[in-house]
Amino acid sequence: MRRKLIVGNWKMYGRLASNRALLEAILAGVRELRGADYAVCVPYPYLAQVQSLLQGSNVAWGAQNLNQYEEGAFTGAVAPGMLTDFGCSYVIIGHSERRGLFHESNEIADAKFTATLKAGMKPIFCVGETLAERESGVTEQVVATQLDAVLSHAGVQTLSNAVIAYEPVWAIGTGKTAAPSQAQTVHAFIRERVAKHDSQVAQSLCILYGGSVKANNAAELFAMPDIDGGLVGGASLVASEFLAICRAGARA
Repeated sequence: MRRKLIVGNWKMYGRLASNRALLEAILAGVRELRGADYAVCVPYPYLAQVQSLLQGSNVAWGAQNLNQYEEGAFTGAVAPGMLTDFGCSYVIIGHSERRGLFHESNEIADAKFTATLKAGMKPIFCVGETLAERESGVTEQVVATQLDAVLSHAGVQTLSNAVIAYEPVWAIGTGKTAAPSQAQTVHAFIRERVAKHDSQVAQSLCILYGGSVKANNAAELFAMPDIDGGLVGGASLVASEFLAICRAGARA
C-alpha cells in the first residue's frame, strides 16, 4: 500500500528567524503523525539551517532545483553533489515555474531528473497543463509528452526511485484547485501510462497533487485512489495550515 507524502515547496520565501519558528512548529506537530511521510524543499541558502534542525526527525528535506552537471564553469548554478553534502533527500524537477519563467525544456527537465537519481536523491518530477491547454482539451497530451521525456530516455524503472507531481498550472498560486475528480482523472491517466511500461512500477508510484492544496481541501483530494499526497506551495509557509494538511495525509 502506498504511503501518503506531503512536501512543502517554500519557493523563494524564508528568513532565518521565520524558518526556525516554522520548522519548530512543524516538528512539534508531526512528531506523532506516523501515518505519512513529510518533507520540505527550501531555497539553497537555508539548506544548512534545515539540515541542522531536521536531522534525526521524521521530516526530510530537499531543494527546488539543481544543475544537471556534476561540476564546471556554470556561475550561479548548484551541482547535485552540493545538495547531498547537506543531506537532501528530494529535489523538485520540472516545476511549471522553472518551465515557464526560466524556459526549461522537457529535455532539460529529463537531464536534471537523471542527475538527481545519479546523486542518490529522489526527484519530484512535475507535470501539468496551462489553463489554455485544459480548455483546448489537450491535458492528457501535454502530461504524456512531459512524462514521456523521462520514460523514453531514463526508462520506467527509474520511477521506482522517483515521485511524480501533477500540478495544473492554472491552479498554482491562484486559489483555484482542480476538483478532486478532475485531479483523480489525470492521476489515473499518469498511472495507466506508466503501467503500459511496467505495471508493478505504476502500482507503487507515488503521485502527488500540486495546485493550491489547502487545509480545507486536502482530505477530499487525498481520499482519491490515485492521489498519494500533496506538493504544497503557499500553505507550507503557515505552520497551522501545513500541519492540517499533514494530518489529512496521515489519516487518509
